Amino acid sequence: MHVRQLLRFAAAGAVSATLATSSLRAQTPATPAPQVTVGGVAYLQYVYQLKDTAAHNNNFDVTRAYINVLGRFSGGVSTRVTADINRPAGDNSLRYRLKYAFVAYTPQGSSLTYKLGQIHTPFIDWEEALWDYRMQGQMAMERGGYVSSSDFGLGVDGNWNADRVNMQVGIYNGESYSGGTGDKRKDLMARVSVRVSETDDASRVGGLRVSAYGQYGKPTSGGQRSRLLGMVSYRTKQITLAGEVASTKDAVTGRVISAFGVYKLTNSKIAALARVDITDPNTSVANDKQTRLIGGVSYQVSPNLRLLADLDRVSFEAGTTAHSLGLFQAQINF
Repeated sequence: MHVRQLLRFAAAGAVSATLATSSLRAQTPATPAPQVTVGGVAYLQYVYQLKDTAAHNNNFDVTRAYINVLGRFSGGVSTRVTADINRPAGDNSLRYRLKYAFVAYTPQGSSLTYKLGQIHTPFIDWEEALWDYRMQGQMAMERGGYVSSSDFGLGVDGNWNADRVNMQVGIYNGESYSGGTGDKRKDLMARVSVRVSETDDASRVGGLRVSAYGQYGKPTSGGQRSRLLGMVSYRTKQITLAGEVASTKDAVTGRVISAFGVYKLTNSKIAALARVDITDPNTSVANDKQTRLIGGVSYQVSPNLRLLADLDRVSFEAGTTAHSLGLFQAQINF
């Protein structure tokens, strides 16, 4: 074979190899680049105490601010780090602390997501999504100190049939994100929510739902900690109605009853809301119930700004003077 023919064969082979490599690259999907986003939410308020007392309130404040850093990576891996800026009791300055810091993994095609770190507890985040007015204050169970929205642990989220069934279960330290790691004892927490009838709201909290939450563990101080809660809720794009009853057991047995509703006016940015929380810290003792009534009107200025004017009244069965607050609040998302 002549040298000229050898050169032709070599050139043809090189071209074929190049084309094959290009074809292989075209058929192999590129690894998506990591996506990291930064956002946040802030709650602002003006409060006026309607009754003159020694603790008279007439001030402006930033009650909470959260900075969220979210990461999405290939292979179903995601991360979240949330800084919580708040005003601690007995300190006039604002401080920051970690609210969430976890890694999550969702296998391809799976209905389950696994989370490890400082993560959501099963109930509060879900109930706040249903109520949708965290700017007003904490939910009844968290305000009473019975549950926390975040804790250190390992959990699994799941949803099936387009959120017809939505659940979360996890093992946690049990002392909440503000209580440290605690000791060797752990708490088991679980929530399941079943949509028994559909509405025009197809979200994880939409429709007519029956939900249950349970928690069992032993606190660092010893003894027992258990929570059992049942809820019925109904949510459309215009109406939200919900009622819950919870039994709590620590050193004593308590009970929490809460009901709330939201009505969005047709073709309007205005909504009316109302809520009642009844907390009985010890069902074996009379005259220790606390009742909180909340009522107000909100206005959605834009997707990033919501305003709320509301009344918040707390009364005591024992006859202690009731506290009534007038509030003007704002929620900013960015």
